[in-house]
Amino acid sequence: MIGRSGNPTLKDSTFENRGYGEDRYQNYMTINGTVNKAFITLVILLASAFATWMMFFNGQQVMPLAYGGLIVGFILALVISFKPVMAPYLVPIYAVAEGLFLGALSATYESLYNGITLQAALLTMAVFIALLMAYKTKLIKATENFKLGVVAATGGIMIMYLLSFVLGFFGISIPYLHDNSLIGIGISVVIVIVAALNLVLDFDFIEGGAERGAPKYMEWYGAFGLMVTLVWLYIEIIRLLGKLRSRD
Repeated sequence: MIGRSGNPTLKDSTFENRGYGEDRYQNYMTINGTVNKAFITLVILLASAFATWMMFFNGQQVMPLAYGGLIVGFILALVISFKPVMAPYLVPIYAVAEGLFLGALSATYESLYNGITLQAALLTMAVFIALLMAYKTKLIKATENFKLGVVAATGGIMIMYLLSFVLGFFGISIPYLHDNSLIGIGISVVIVIVAALNLVLDFDFIEGGAERGAPKYMEWYGAFGLMVTLVWLYIEIIRLLGKLRSRD
């Protein structure tokens, strides 16, 4: 079960009392602490992405780094998800690995469509701020039905991507998923919306963890979960912009 958050890295069981004793209320998770850890993680990710970006435009081969970062990031994400206590040590390494992949991906899109990376980054930031404000002002409430809908939609998208990946080995592609037709663009818009709505669930989940007095290391875990959603949102936005620009 994914739990309260649509993000599979954030589960209700993560915040259950794990026997951390009398210091529970002296060294616990806070929202401010999680925000600080998220900022640190983002800075590390951006620095790593900038490195592969510069290598790409200097004519160096970055694909081995990109694929290596993707694989290492995936493995670390699994370890962090199952062992949250390791988050303070592994999340910075995860950010470096993910940055290597994102830097190469962004540079590739930039070489095809000038200015697309800045557009995608600004849109991702705008969506994040808008949803954070909507959540804080109660314009959007993470009700149980809302959570269930976002979780179901997220699961469906993940299954679709997994099928696309597996079928790709046999030369079969899922219709419209990767093309720039109106239907393909519509599919990308829906995926961007679902990715964005996961932010609301993440805000709610992190707030709930802080209210429960989760252990301090969960700040890193909460930052990790939020970063997973932001990275996914950025990738989907740059893919959508790429489809739109390719129609010009």
